[in-house]
Amino acid sequence: MPPSPDRLRVVASTPLEEDLVAEIVRAEPRVDIVRDGSLLPPQRFAGDHSGDPAFRRTPAQQRAFEELVDSADALYGVPDEQPAALARTVRANPGLRWVHTMPAGGGSQVKAAGLTREELDRVAFSTSAGVHAQPLAEYALFGLLAGAKSLPRLLDQQRRAEWSGRWAMGLLAQQRILLVGLGSIGRATAEKLKALGATVLGTSRSTDRVEHVDEVVHPDRLAEVVPAVDGIVVSLPGTAATEGLVSAEVLTAVTPGTTLVSVGRGTVIDEQALAAALGDGRIGFAALDVFAAEPLAADSPLWRLPNVLVSPHTAALNPAEDRLIAQLFARNATRLLDGRELINRVDTVEFY
Repeated sequence: MPPSPDRLRVVASTPLEEDLVAEIVRAEPRVDIVRDGSLLPPQRFAGDHSGDPAFRRTPAQQRAFEELVDSADALYGVPDEQPAALARTVRANPGLRWVHTMPAGGGSQVKAAGLTREELDRVAFSTSAGVHAQPLAEYALFGLLAGAKSLPRLLDQQRRAEWSGRWAMGLLAQQRILLVGLGSIGRATAEKLKALGATVLGTSRSTDRVEHVDEVVHPDRLAEVVPAVDGIVVSLPGTAATEGLVSAEVLTAVTPGTTLVSVGRGTVIDEQALAAALGDGRIGFAALDVFAAEPLAADSPLWRLPNVLVSPHTAALNPAEDRLIAQLFARNATRLLDGRELINRVDTVEFY
């Protein structure tokens, strides 16, 4: 029997709790969700879309899983969060219409799958961008405050039980903060910074005014602008256009003691130049949640620099993530069935 244009067969190809299945169906009754928990790795924590790495399917289970995803009109998640599995599924399932990716930067998964132009045009891909904006904005604020309040010095003195003389700490209300990226994360960060009284600059290729942002500057002007800021938050996705944008030239131009927070994709920052800037104090403190290659190599100098906080790409995770993604998926299912454009549809040229 051919698929019904009035209904959508969705296969959960990444862990999805039963209560969220029910919530999606309540929000969009034209969706039929198929989920076989025995074929999916158990989640270890909220937002654990890859599931327990110790999970293994038997050959029979793997065949059953592939048959299931190959029967879908739409996939909830990239199969096993692996680009190679996505490519196999797209090629094996000519009826596949839509894949919703779990990360905000799901375009990188699509790019890594190496799909042909015909395949990219046949299947719509969307991301979970926006779901992680608030937790990442809070992490950005946390990093900026840690820099302003001398966290590395405080921790060092505490370890040595040293009661030093007093010193003046920075005040975000008197600082100028540059947001490299004004997507959902950048805009959420701008709102929080304005509530604290900071002056907010942000980069965009558009000249349109952005709420809570005092000045919008073109990304090409980064090296010109950074000498006049106290903190930098990088939240751009990883694309060909953003790779190495925060370059050695930019990091050379900063005012000594500048705080840097990175929550977008690690490829946006020249890590070798960043390590040098941290070593000589041009960057006084850095809170880094993302890196060019993950896991961060054990021999990276970033592990050992005293003015760096390394977090293992975990700042976006929060207890509400799975429900927020399910709600976004339900809204997009309605849009797909109604013939409207998807929220967060991946640009399959830039893969963003």
